Amino acid sequence: MADKARARRLAKRIAQIVASALEHEVKDPRLGNVTITDARVTGDLRDATVYYTVLGENLEAAPDFAGAAAALESARGVLRTKVGQGTGVRYTPTLTFVPDNVPSDARHIDELLAKAREADAEVARRATMATPAGEPDPYRLPREDTPEDD
Repeated sequence: MADKARARRLAKRIAQIVASALEHEVKDPRLGNVTITDARVTGDLRDATVYYTVLGENLEAAPDFAGAAAALESARGVLRTKVGQGTGVRYTPTLTFVPDNVPSDARHIDELLAKAREADAEVARRATMATPAGEPDPYRLPREDTPEDD
């Protein structure tokens, strides 16, 4: 079992190697918009999980996750060979590609924050026109001594 620091370093190196290979060496057009976001390696350094996301070319077109997944599966052997050559470890880890849902989660959080800002603005707008309920001065005033009480 390798230490956790070594596994983190190896995962970082694997992510760099895979990203570089996708950019310069793998000539599949379906991988043009694929970005490697993270990599994780098991404690025994035998299996690596590579997280990726597919960026859309424009806002109207949805990214092709199915095509990118198929292209990554077909390029798995080439990428594993590149990882083995680039890391120099005794056993080259197997690569598993998992779509990363951080961008979609971030988009969802941004939408929720925008709704919360709108609700806060509505509350602030209503508060400026609000008047207190009841008397203008709801607190009891201290009793004043008058000369009649004597």
